[in-house]
Amino acid sequence: MPAPALNPDDFEYAGFWIRVLACLIDTLIVCLILVPIFFWFGRTAPLPYLSYDIAYELPGVWDFIATKLLPAAYAVAFWHFRAATPGKSILGLQVVDARSGTPPGLGQSIGRYLAYFVSALALCLGFIWIAFDSRKQGWHDKLAGTVVVRSRKKATERVSFG
Repeated sequence: MPAPALNPDDFEYAGFWIRVLACLIDTLIVCLILVPIFFWFGRTAPLPYLSYDIAYELPGVWDFIATKLLPAAYAVAFWHFRAATPGKSILGLQVVDARSGTPPGLGQSIGRYLAYFVSALALCLGFIWIAFDSRKQGWHDKLAGTVVVRSRKKATERVSFG
């Protein structure tokens, strides 16, 4: 049974800074998951994505699983099943389909994650775009057909699906 669509009168688009904060919370959570994995393998635990040194790689396929697959699965699974990662949930944000207001499908969630790489191109301009777009969509949102919303404050413009 598909999830019901959100009532656009109750929501507004989530802006740049609150989404940055949600991303920082999610990064902290992923780091808390990864640090024990690195210690398990007897390595000094780096801060993933902040620095890179070949000495920090885990053996073989485990490096790929810990540093690429786990963060991707984290984001995609939460978007698909809960419409928000824990960082977004804590801040009351939801990722929804831009046309229907329903949670994104699995393919849409995977596409949104892959589109993060497009948003990161050209000095992260695709993420910065959120601050200037009328629907607060980054390039990854536009490519995946999603918007990020939060409960509407008084006297703000409501979202529009479709």
